[in-house]
Amino acid sequence: MGSEWLEVVNVSLPKARLNLVVPLLFALGMAWTDARTNRIPNYLTLACTVTGLGYQLGFNGLTGLGNGLLGMTVGFGLLILFYWKGGLGAGDVKALAALGAWVGPKQTLFLFVYMALSGVLVIVVFLWWRGLLLAKIRQLLGFLLNLILAGAQRSTPKPTSSPASAASQADGIPYALALALGMAVLCWQGFGS
Repeated sequence: MGSEWLEVVNVSLPKARLNLVVPLLFALGMAWTDARTNRIPNYLTLACTVTGLGYQLGFNGLTGLGNGLLGMTVGFGLLILFYWKGGLGAGDVKALAALGAWVGPKQTLFLFVYMALSGVLVIVVFLWWRGLLLAKIRQLLGFLLNLILAGAQRSTPKPTSSPASAASQADGIPYALALALGMAVLCWQGFGS
């Protein structure tokens, strides 16, 4: 089935770029809505998933569809523990899974790394913007000091979540911004090769 149908409609955008530009647009849309409403709507993640799997099937056949499903599974698996621990919302998990349908499992791993690095930057900027950065740094240092001083004592109560994950959810930081930045880096890397 391949990409012969694209020659009929005279589409000139190479498929290697299509699988990066379209999910970047979805990621930007998710970031926009997350920044405005503090949630990522299901219709956006569903549309991203369906079009990503359609892209994979249309360009790469059943092998591509399997690749898209595997990318979706990897994206879901990478963030589900963070959701269960309260560090991210369900929309963030679904968003990475949806983008994984577009880019496949290998690039989903890269996207996860780029998103994590971008997430640190997003959290620092939002905490600075809200005037909470120094208080959160003191809280983190206190947490680390208690962890070091407590050592291996089992009687010390364990925190329910880390300060960074608590900061991202409690302070309403739209983590889809980090996802969009990560997708932009992945797109930039893809255009460079």
